[in-house]
Amino acid sequence: MNISPIHFSDFYKTDHRRQYPVGTESVYSNMTARGSRIPEIDKVVVFGLQYFVHEYLIKRFQRDFFDQPKAEVISKYKRRLDNALGFGAVSMEHMEALHDLGYLPIHIKALPEGSRCPMRIPFVTITETDTDFFWLVNFLETLMSNAIWHPITTATIAHEYRVLLDAAARKSSDCPGFVEWQGHDFSMRGHTSLESSCVSGMAHLTSFYGTDTIPAIDFLEEYYDANSDKENIGNSVYATEHSVMCMGGEATELDTFRRLITEVYPKSIISIVSDTWDYFGILTKTLPTLKDEIMARDGKVVIRPDSGDPVKIVCGDPDALVDSPESKGTIQLLWDVFGGKVNSKGYRELDPHIGAIYGDSITYDRAKQITDQLMAQGFASTNIVFGIGSYTYQYVTRDTFGFAIKATSGMINGNRVSIAKNPKTDNGLKKSAKGLLRVDQIRGAHGVTGFTLTEDVTPGEELEGALEVIFSDGEPGRKQTLSEIRARLAQG
Repeated sequence: MNISPIHFSDFYKTDHRRQYPVGTESVYSNMTARGSRIPEIDKVVVFGLQYFVHEYLIKRFQRDFFDQPKAEVISKYKRRLDNALGFGAVSMEHMEALHDLGYLPIHIKALPEGSRCPMRIPFVTITETDTDFFWLVNFLETLMSNAIWHPITTATIAHEYRVLLDAAARKSSDCPGFVEWQGHDFSMRGHTSLESSCVSGMAHLTSFYGTDTIPAIDFLEEYYDANSDKENIGNSVYATEHSVMCMGGEATELDTFRRLITEVYPKSIISIVSDTWDYFGILTKTLPTLKDEIMARDGKVVIRPDSGDPVKIVCGDPDALVDSPESKGTIQLLWDVFGGKVNSKGYRELDPHIGAIYGDSITYDRAKQITDQLMAQGFASTNIVFGIGSYTYQYVTRDTFGFAIKATSGMINGNRVSIAKNPKTDNGLKKSAKGLLRVDQIRGAHGVTGFTLTEDVTPGEELEGALEVIFSDGEPGRKQTLSEIRARLAQG
């Protein structure tokens, strides 16, 4: 459906043009993460702005507004407002003038994507380039916020998983590089729309390479100059689902396993969902029966439990009968059958022919519990892969990190004014910055270590600093690549 992007707003935004003081010529706003509801996180990962600029400010505005007959798009917009707000409630002259102009007279600056921006430091500023269109700045707030908060939130949480898993691997594993695939995106089916799954899937891939979200790779090629022929964007493996395992019946489950690992996939990684009927029976009966075939393969068989308490299934249930399969958990049971090695750090690593992945209801806290308990039991943290799904990437809102776009400066009749909100009824979260803003890098021995904000700067000072132009007068700024973003995030 090709809806004109001037419809991508809230009704209350549509007549703010008349509400500003007479003589208003400029509005200057910023986007900021005002605070975190996740105690461990005090910075957000900037990501998704380039997608927003190219998909909406350039592609959709051009295709569905500027390239359409003016009379048609204005008539549709007028009908929508007339039906909702009353006939003639909002005049159309300003939208007609925008169509006549032929581009968005907007200037947007942002921190480079992949930057880790502290809470309450603006990562975006936006203003107009033509005083006739001062109203357009905050008219775009709804669309901009809608498109950007989710990829930043996903990229931030994915990075926290990466930090957690990197730290555990450095302590317990001889293959810390495996962490790049230890967080695997399983979230596509759980998102609210196809677009949200693609955008969130892109964000996941800023910190990991494992994904089952195919179109996320297409989005990265489209919007971030990635090329899967020349670089590793994302990987997955062969895997079963319950329909496959159920079809042959419970009585022939052993034969299904054998056929999968010896005939269908005699080489490579194959992930087999194993809780269709008796999960612990698979670990204690089926796998020992198939041990010789598994050990003879050129590849890894990955066992996937998909129900129960993730921590207890992987690490064992301390309340279960002593020495029972349930008390031992997945990793210990796999070790009992297939063994492995004690690495240079003194932790046990499963034989490379066998592995495990858990992807049901994984959260950051559960991932931490699992890696902590595995290490306490003497196992390397990299013995398990986590399928990170909608339980992580959809249990969030715009308020998870308090994203907001607020005006801090303007011009009235040629005079610059500094503005700010500071509600007495608030706890300080909604207090905004004031005036023109400048963000500067904090640099250490190994590169950028953070950012600082200076408020109420002069127009000349505002032009400098760490914020870079990403859009101006209908044209994009410097395009950043996925590889650059990954490198910047890894450095940070």
